[in-house]
Amino acid sequence: MSLFADGLDAAVQKAFTRPIPKSAGAQMRYLVKQYKGTRAVAQMLRISQRTVERYVKDQIKKPRPDLAARLEREVKKRWQPQIRAKAKERAATTGGIVIDTRARLGYTAPIGSTDQDRIRHLTVALPPQHAARLLEAQEQGATEQRLQELAAEALKEVYFQDNGRRAGSLEEVRFTDVEHLEFDL
Repeated sequence: MSLFADGLDAAVQKAFTRPIPKSAGAQMRYLVKQYKGTRAVAQMLRISQRTVERYVKDQIKKPRPDLAARLEREVKKRWQPQIRAKAKERAATTGGIVIDTRARLGYTAPIGSTDQDRIRHLTVALPPQHAARLLEAQEQGATEQRLQELAAEALKEVYFQDNGRRAGSLEEVRFTDVEHLEFDL
């Protein structure tokens, strides 16, 4: 389970104007239309081509739980690509992104400061440049660790340093033990 990548996906999905298809047959027909054939869908979902054809014709109505989860994930990944792109563009240029997290946060600072890690619950609006970095890294397939580092850098600049108005000697922010993480565009 990738907490950061899934959180960013969920934030973008909130911008959808229509719900995804509900039934397995409708979801399968959507994927067949997107992939222009049943063979590619069968390979992607790791099922037989004949099974895909039976879902398309509504001969099978209830998929196994693991197949239902894969099917829904693949449909969500491709649903309303233009709206998804506009939401990402808006977040990266004007809107920014809001991060709501409960995690252990600490920092590396000069001697004499209280840099002890502690659990904090933060809701911070990140400016567009940080949203752009996060969304671009996710788009390029960044690892969960890299997304976590980018979020920590953003929190360092926006929350701890208040955009350069304080804590100028702060070196590094540690962002670990994430209990809750949610993004909103």
